Amino acid sequence: MLPSTTGAGAGTPRFDAGRPCLDLLATTHPAEHLLTPACLRTWITTTPLVPPGTPLTHVDTTWLPPFRELRDRTARLIEASLRPDGGPADDLALAHLNARARQEPPTPHALRAPDGTLVRALRTPPTCAALLAVLARDALDLLTDPVARAGLRRCEGDNCPLVYLDTSRGRRRRWCSSEMCGNRERVARHRRRAALARA
Repeated sequence: MLPSTTGAGAGTPRFDAGRPCLDLLATTHPAEHLLTPACLRTWITTTPLVPPGTPLTHVDTTWLPPFRELRDRTARLIEASLRPDGGPADDLALAHLNARARQEPPTPHALRAPDGTLVRALRTPPTCAALLAVLARDALDLLTDPVARAGLRRCEGDNCPLVYLDTSRGRRRRWCSSEMCGNRERVARHRRRAALARA
């Protein structure tokens, strides 16, 4: 379920949460990833928001605050949905997502590649509002779909706040990544057993 790279720099593992809106929430862990326009461009191109090769040279510092705001509002709604009682209503967060979702998303079209296959492209470079609309619609789809919402999980790793969509067989996934938190848990279990054996 992991790694490619995104966010703060090369080598930073990209958490694949199973939905673009959840991938956006993961950009705060283990530290803020959306620090510069270059970081945001990298995140956009490694998340399935735009087709490969989409020009994003127009992304500038004005894009950072609205992306972070949408992330924070989405996080509030996701957190509430993870509570057994559904949590308190956050009408301001919901209104923000609804307003963003009303914007027009990027317009795709198909082009023929040199080998003759069809590939997806965007008619024009995407605007900030258009990409935020994609993320807001994805979050609203997730939050209003009872089956998908039931698959939301928080990683059981120590001090790991990441949320993911559990699509595993039998819905038995416990960690954001078997390679990261899962491996740490296995190592910790081994050490505990070894300590007990020595005692």
